[in-house]
Amino acid sequence: MERKKIVAIVTGIVSVLLGVVYLILVELLDSRGAMIPAPINDVSLLLSWLFSSHFYL
Repeated sequence: MERKKIVAIVTGIVSVLLGVVYLILVELLDSRGAMIPAPINDVSLLLSWLFSSHFYL
């Protein structure tokens, strides 16, 4: 019975630590500012044209 308690406590501690690390990571990523969309270049325009509904094989 003692081993089950130890496993439960260790599992709880690991779970809480993972939650805290996740919250810190989200806070760091969120503090970087507004997301700016990637620039559109010629390659992405070509790919969007190739895979659009206007192009049939």
